[in-house]
Amino acid sequence: METTSISDDIRRYLSMTWHWAWLLVLATLLGGAAAFIFSYRTTPIYLATTRLLINEAPTTRSTDYASVLTSERLARTYSELLITKPVLEEVIRRLDLEMGVRELREAMKVDLLVDTQLIDLQVEDPSPTRSAEIANAVVAVFAEQNQALQASRYTTSKESLSSQLAEVDQQIQLTNADLEKLGDTAEDKAKRDRLETALAQYRQTYASLLQSYESVRLAEASSTSNVVQAEPATASEAPIRPRTMMNTLLGAGIGLMLAIGLVLLIDALDDTLSPDAVTRQLGLPVLGVIAKHQIEDGAPIVKTQPRSPVSEAFRSLRTNIQFASVDIPLRTLLITSPSPEDGKSTVAVNLGISLAQSGFSVAIVEADLRRPQVHKKLGISNRQGISAIFVQPRATLNGSLQKTDVDGLFALTSGALPPNPAELLGSEKMFEILRQVGEQTDIIILDSPPVMAVTDAAVIAPRVDGVLLVVKPGATKLAACKQAVEQLQRVGANILGVVLNDVEVKRSRYRYAYYRGYYYTYNKYYGHDLETKPLPEKVN
Repeated sequence: METTSISDDIRRYLSMTWHWAWLLVLATLLGGAAAFIFSYRTTPIYLATTRLLINEAPTTRSTDYASVLTSERLARTYSELLITKPVLEEVIRRLDLEMGVRELREAMKVDLLVDTQLIDLQVEDPSPTRSAEIANAVVAVFAEQNQALQASRYTTSKESLSSQLAEVDQQIQLTNADLEKLGDTAEDKAKRDRLETALAQYRQTYASLLQSYESVRLAEASSTSNVVQAEPATASEAPIRPRTMMNTLLGAGIGLMLAIGLVLLIDALDDTLSPDAVTRQLGLPVLGVIAKHQIEDGAPIVKTQPRSPVSEAFRSLRTNIQFASVDIPLRTLLITSPSPEDGKSTVAVNLGISLAQSGFSVAIVEADLRRPQVHKKLGISNRQGISAIFVQPRATLNGSLQKTDVDGLFALTSGALPPNPAELLGSEKMFEILRQVGEQTDIIILDSPPVMAVTDAAVIAPRVDGVLLVVKPGATKLAACKQAVEQLQRVGANILGVVLNDVEVKRSRYRYAYYRGYYYTYNKYYGHDLETKPLPEKVN
């Protein structure tokens, strides 16, 4: 049972997919086309990437944990300094870019490679050449500014030592000049000794200052960290976005998913009847499936086009009804519907003609005394009908049962419309009329008003041999069908089954069920093979 339910659900969803295939395909194409057009009209963006190596100062290099943390902090610091305002302003100035600092910063992305001293700088730009130029310029400007920033710590010391060296060097030169001017006199010899002693002191001072200056330079070199461009940026050949093909496929997929969601929502909100609901929720067999067809001049199709598929469907309905009444002879059949416009009168007339063509004597009785349609469809007069019999003291047909142009088919029309149809249909005189009609014919078909509109059908249903419920898939509400069935069952009516009328075969998502399913449903309920069983004998 569970396997059958699963297979039914699979068939239902496959049928639903087939029915809405046009929407699914359209949504997929529209989604893909929209994504393609959007991608095509979007300005392509190119990506340039350069890799930087942090050249750490020798004095900070170590293998202990604190030094490792220091290296990581230095890498993070440099990754932030790369996109600072001074760097970006200098890049804009050098390259003469027509953009602001904020715009340039948004086009850049800095990635710090974990557990390394490498930094990746990515620049996005509509021009592949300019993106590479910006990336390389950022590295160059940052290296220069970083070098200048770290060198500023030793500038004062170097300038002071440079100034002292210059002064001492000047004293040495002046002393040498004075020594050259001295002669060989005793006074000059004494003065020479003093100058030579001063010159030696100057030279010693100069050597000491020079040594200090070199120490400062060595300290500067050993404590300065910088960045080196390990891999220059080059112009990219292909843009990173838009990815036209991927966006097109993604748009098509989104369109398809939205269409599927819409279809499921429509199906969930759809309260109209389907063949599945007839068998699963109403518990009734589908005895006939009548496709939507054009009616010429309002004439019954079984009469005007006896070889058409629709006429064959009415003949199949005739056979199914007769199998449904094998145990109990079917002499009176009430045809009704849950709601108006379901086509009950059309079914009643065509079914009556089909029965008459098979050799039965059939009478169609107009039990709809509110909106009669039988006389219109059969093309007969409605001057004298069943309402005239009710006003007689004694119920006699008196020729009210008219013969039609179909052999074996008679009709008892409504006549003048009475003010109290329900009371007349439930009276004993009504059943006396049916008894008299039954004496002249084999089968009586009563066309009654819709069950949910008025109580006429419920009044007469318990007094007939069987009730046929006509529904229109896609229009008749499931709730109305349930209420109609409950109301008929409440009064003890013998509901033979359901006729699906005016079915949109080509567009229907239940096409398979319409043409094949109802045969299976009938066999499931009654255990007959409709294709091999002969018609039951004529009722006497």
